[in-house]
Amino acid sequence: MKKIFKAIYYVFIACIALIALLLVFSVFPITGNYKVLIVQSGSMAPAIKTGSVVIVKPVSDYKIGDVITFGQIAKTKAPTSHRIYDIKVENGNPIYITKGDANNAPDAKEVQKSEIIGKVLFSVPYAGYAVDAAKKPAGFALIIVVPAAIIVGDEIKKIIYEAKKIRKSKDLKSEA
Repeated sequence: MKKIFKAIYYVFIACIALIALLLVFSVFPITGNYKVLIVQSGSMAPAIKTGSVVIVKPVSDYKIGDVITFGQIAKTKAPTSHRIYDIKVENGNPIYITKGDANNAPDAKEVQKSEIIGKVLFSVPYAGYAVDAAKKPAGFALIIVVPAAIIVGDEIKKIIYEAKKIRKSKDLKSEA
């Protein structure tokens, strides 16, 4: 039973650490590098589920079939992640026609290369819900308070165990 609790404890701490890491990466944008974004619609289901975290990186060349993220990153506007359905070239510049996997038709708006944030490298299903909750004050406090309480509780247990051990050794010495 003790081993099961310890395994659950370590898995929980690892999950909290992963969420904290994703939170840090999603809050601080690193220009020209990886971005961590949360998927807010089901237009790419089943490939990318609502609430997933996507890792996006700019690349030099985009091909048909690549899932790209484009648009603005703002508090009121979320970027879109869709698959490249077709590419046309106008005046030597590629124009991307995108389509969500769950959508029946391609998107009406064509995407310029300058609008693309990057290619979706991979997604972590449902992790976005945890990251989004962690961005709120109560969720952030939970990420700090719960692990701290677990660590403090574990340390208190160790102190009590050591105190009992010292008391027992003193009792044995006094009897001898």
